[in-house]
Amino acid sequence: MTRKPKANLEDIARETGVSKMTVSRVLRGGSGFSDDTRTRVLQVAERLGYIPNRLAAAFGADQASTLVGICVPRLTSGLFAHVLDGVDRALTRLGYQVMIGCNNHSAEDEEAWLRQLISWRPAGVILSGRHHSPGTVDLLRNAGMPVVEIWELTTTPIDMAVGFSHFDCGAEMGQFLIRRGRRRIGVVGAMAGQDEMGRARRDGVERALAQAGHPVAAAELLLDTPGFYAGYYGLETLLSRAPGLDAVYFHNDEMAIGGLAYAQARGLRVPEDLAIAGWGGMEAASVLPLRLTTTVVPTTAIGKLAAEGLVARLRGEPVQDVVAVPTRLVPGQTV
Repeated sequence: MTRKPKANLEDIARETGVSKMTVSRVLRGGSGFSDDTRTRVLQVAERLGYIPNRLAAAFGADQASTLVGICVPRLTSGLFAHVLDGVDRALTRLGYQVMIGCNNHSAEDEEAWLRQLISWRPAGVILSGRHHSPGTVDLLRNAGMPVVEIWELTTTPIDMAVGFSHFDCGAEMGQFLIRRGRRRIGVVGAMAGQDEMGRARRDGVERALAQAGHPVAAAELLLDTPGFYAGYYGLETLLSRAPGLDAVYFHNDEMAIGGLAYAQARGLRVPEDLAIAGWGGMEAASVLPLRLTTTVVPTTAIGKLAAEGLVARLRGEPVQDVVAVPTRLVPGQTV
């Protein structure tokens, strides 16, 4: 099969009768030419199937990069999929493109990804969490580009922050369980020693329960990735050691749904025999036969606000350095 040659700026200039520089300014959204010229250039570019060289633009001396990097803990997380969607939609609307990375809850992996990203001269970067390696912080400060830290709110960001308190999410659920009369409460977590934000939620629920005079009765902290099956066998293991629990707080909704499946398989009545609470506001949690009690997180809004703040900083527009987004505890039928 013979490949059709790619159209370039010279081809468009030749057909429109204007200079190559004018064609470049039109395609970059510049000014200094008539509306008729703009229309002719855009029509010819579309007819010839012209595709701009974004890599050249990113390194070109006459145009700033349009690439924005975002690094998230896990690409398999449904919650972060919505965050990425919010980022991508906002950046696309504002004329930027996304480069996605994954750090697997590792500060070292995040730093390695960032070193690769900076070689592409991005316009800015969005990072999840507020715990970074010293190398990452040095790289970002030396790069001199906008940085937005998302998900776990910090009041002392490297540059900007958009997020919420995971500790407060856990504390709020712990207080709710106590108000519902639960006194022997267990915890099922995942990625022990890795997920700092999951750890913060556990710290929150543990603090609330201890302050109420009913500390966590038992905990199962898995090394596994959070998911439906991890929640299933996590609850199985927990109840084998602490059969008298009357409530369990799970790392996230996926694990809570897995725990709910185990409870039902064992003939436990939910919430009469065992209350189950999750976190995250997963869509499936609202359509179960028993609506899951959980904390809803505005994932798409976080991505959108982060992207808009980053671009505002690039354009020299006023921007709020720290944006706290509200979460919402939704009482379901499982507590």
